[in-house]
Amino acid sequence: MSEADAKVQAEQTAAAAPARVRKRRWPLALMLSVPLVLLAVGGYLWLASGRYVSTDNAYVEQDMVSVAPEVNGVIREVLVRENQQVRRGQLLFRIDPRPFRIALAQAEAQIAAARVQVNQLETRSAGTGADIAGAQANLVYQQREYDRLAELMRRGWITRSRHDEALHNVQEARERLANARAASATAQSALLGGGGDQPALQAARVAREQALLNLARTEVRAPADGIVSQTSRLQVGAAVVTGVPVVTLVLGATSYVEANYKETDLANMYVGQPAEIDIDAYPGVEISGHVASIGAGTGAQFSVLPAQNASGNWVKVRQRVPVRIALDGDPGRPMIAGLSAHVTVDTRDRPQRTAARR
Repeated sequence: MSEADAKVQAEQTAAAAPARVRKRRWPLALMLSVPLVLLAVGGYLWLASGRYVSTDNAYVEQDMVSVAPEVNGVIREVLVRENQQVRRGQLLFRIDPRPFRIALAQAEAQIAAARVQVNQLETRSAGTGADIAGAQANLVYQQREYDRLAELMRRGWITRSRHDEALHNVQEARERLANARAASATAQSALLGGGGDQPALQAARVAREQALLNLARTEVRAPADGIVSQTSRLQVGAAVVTGVPVVTLVLGATSYVEANYKETDLANMYVGQPAEIDIDAYPGVEISGHVASIGAGTGAQFSVLPAQNASGNWVKVRQRVPVRIALDGDPGRPMIAGLSAHVTVDTRDRPQRTAARR
């Protein structure tokens, strides 16, 4: 090998040496970094252990009002459609008002009849005053006549029969006066409290107020702002019954999430702790909220048929407790009642007072 070739080979060997060193260092760095990464991950999990509790047994809830008519009747006009936004006091539908207008006219007629009756009673009461005055005058006259005949009887100038007849006339005059006073008292009692407060007139006025109220109730209006739903029963010509709901009003301003947490997740959960909400219908959209309240009982406790655990074949079942999550601000997407959600609560802040749970 020539001197030039040896020099070239030496240069190549010198250039390959750092590459071999670098290749040897890479596995070493990898071996050292893996334990460090594992330690970092383990430390984070240890520090964050129990801080977050989450559940996918959560659903969007909204307050709902079942609108029912307060009078019986037939629907005459429908002024809303399905999923329409309405304002408080807006007319939803109208019931046929004709029967209630007739009832109002009857009540007005009753008031007129009661006023005629009151006028008759007042006239009768006034007439009894004249009867009393006449009976008193007659009694005075009969008493004078009796006194005169009694003096003549004492002197022997008249017969006993004439004297007895005068006495009888006095007694009749007294009875007429008593009857007149009794008739006056009866007429006054019929006008109890005066003509305007006579019971018959009051009853007629109450009937008119009830007729006016029923007539006003033929127009069914929205009790609050919301969205009209389940309007299939709102059909013109359909009969409605008092107290039976015919339409539902969803109050969109009251949206919240009800998360059903396991009872073992509540150890460090308190009212006011922050929460993150993921709606299945809106992937990638995170909504902020906070714990508004923790249920006073498990879902099984408030079920229609609560579990009876006194039997011999009892099996322990982990219970679920409803936790209400309030939304912080506008979520930016429409909240629809019943949407599935995933809720994560940060339990880092732990108030000392147990009363904070409620």
